[in-house]
Amino acid sequence: MKIGVIGAGAWGTALANTAANAGSDVVLWARETEVCQSINEKQENELFLKGVNLNKNIKATNDIEEALKTELVLLVTPAQFLRVTLEGLKDKWPSNVPAVICSKGIEQSTGKLLSTVIHETLPDVKVAVLSGPAFASEVAINLPTAVTVACDDDAVLEKIIKATANPAFRPYASHDIVGPQIGGSVKNVLAIASGIIEGKRLGNNARAALITRGLAEMTRLAVTLGGTKESLTGLSGLGDLTLTASSMQSRNFSLGAAIGQGEKFSDILASRRTVSEGVYTASAVKNLSNELDCDMPICNAVYDLLHNGTDVEEVVSRLMNRPLKKELEK
Repeated sequence: MKIGVIGAGAWGTALANTAANAGSDVVLWARETEVCQSINEKQENELFLKGVNLNKNIKATNDIEEALKTELVLLVTPAQFLRVTLEGLKDKWPSNVPAVICSKGIEQSTGKLLSTVIHETLPDVKVAVLSGPAFASEVAINLPTAVTVACDDDAVLEKIIKATANPAFRPYASHDIVGPQIGGSVKNVLAIASGIIEGKRLGNNARAALITRGLAEMTRLAVTLGGTKESLTGLSGLGDLTLTASSMQSRNFSLGAAIGQGEKFSDILASRRTVSEGVYTASAVKNLSNELDCDMPICNAVYDLLHNGTDVEEVVSRLMNRPLKKELEK
């Protein structure tokens, strides 16, 4: 099978390598000329995934239309740039080539899921989601990984699984498009909160409570938007949250840890090349929770920390002193 990958950051490159290891021929689009040269000449993405020897069946290109001359396309651009990327391709994208969302986020300016962004820009194209607990650095070197692949079309599901599954990468099929997107997005906000717990040395009890109560928030939002509870207890929900909220490999967790240690939010962002998507998602989730009357106190607390400059101690005190309630109460 021949597949396209749009976005040659660490995650896009890791997925390209996974697909190539599954036997697919991969066209990987990169914005940076030096990334294409590095991949094509050295079989290594020196800028975003240094030290990983890539499969020779990956061809990197600066011509984004080359990625569309394939049987399916993995979309791995940052979530906030997906719409503008697709707007430039809407008259060129073949209607029979499915679009697989591999980025994790919610469009900040509109509060829309990325599947909605695709439906609005490419209305005739089948949409799928690939999401789950997967650090790019581990996927790239073939450490065991399992993810969720979601689509309402079984033929498309089968195609994606065939294009990516290999002995180190195991995709599980789902028909729930919404749940995996919410899990993959909101877990980044919760990972920032978990990182703050790490930075402030508030203890493992606090992290366990945050992950558990954070999962309840994710589930409420997913179900409100039409997803299933089952998705949020699976790989793309609890699995992804557990991974991202407990490791310094996570950009969002490490951002939170730095905040917890007293660093200024603006200074942290200025010092980083890569995007901490939870920063944008916190804003989108805040607006969604208000619009839908969906209780999400932890996510809203992260929003206040990042965007309103609220003090960490004040936020912790506010959360711990909320009215007592039944655990399973909505």
